[in-house]
Amino acid sequence: MSQHHQPGFGTSQQPGWGPPPPAPKKTSAGRIVGLGCLGIVAFFVVVSIIGAIVGGGDDTKADSSSTASAEPGVKGDDKGASAATSSTPTAAQETDTGTDTAKKDDAKTATLPDMKGKGLQSAQDQAQAAGFFYLTSHDALGRGRMQVLDRNWKVCSQTPAAGAHPTDTEVDFGTVKLEEDCPAKDAGAVEEAGATMPDFVGKSVKVARQALDDSTSITVKDASGDDRMVLLESNWKVCGQTPAAGSEVDGRPVTFTAVKFGESC
Repeated sequence: MSQHHQPGFGTSQQPGWGPPPPAPKKTSAGRIVGLGCLGIVAFFVVVSIIGAIVGGGDDTKADSSSTASAEPGVKGDDKGASAATSSTPTAAQETDTGTDTAKKDDAKTATLPDMKGKGLQSAQDQAQAAGFFYLTSHDALGRGRMQVLDRNWKVCSQTPAAGAHPTDTEVDFGTVKLEEDCPAKDAGAVEEAGATMPDFVGKSVKVARQALDDSTSITVKDASGDDRMVLLESNWKVCGQTPAAGSEVDGRPVTFTAVKFGESC
């Protein structure tokens, strides 16, 4: 009798149409080892970067600090010696200082030229060139006129006289107009009157007014009898005065009689 075999029973063969066997799975241990290697590599990379940054920063600070603390061409140890050397004056410096001081001392005294007979403007210029700058002038005739245009006046006298004087000395020139003759004696600058009445006869009305206190009441009359107005008082000379010379003023009114210079009282 023939034997009939039923499929799937009693056979060792695998059917050909089944799914392929699954791939072998990685173990958890393998995954841990892989991750560990990657972590170690990343750690060294980060450490290298940080080291490079930190090292560069330290070098920059060191360079900047050394540059700021040291002068060009001077070592740190030599800075103190350099400062001490610069603060100590050399012999040449001391000599220069002594020379400057001597020059200043010499400049305090100079020679004043003799200005008599020169024009007032020229006399002033020459005095300044010699180192004298405190200059003044007055009317040598005692008329109290102002030297408005210096070129129109000439020098009759000077105080102090020509010679060596301190440069801060005041130089006073006694002057007259170019067409006038110098007086035998300089009338001098106007002096303020004291408690007693000075003798103003022969002096200009202007000088008399300037000598008296500003509060003094003054009346001026024409001594010629023509009853002229006394306008420019420096052109009028005193013929008489009240109160008389030597009298106490003490606020009393003062009266002058006068004529023009060149006229007789």
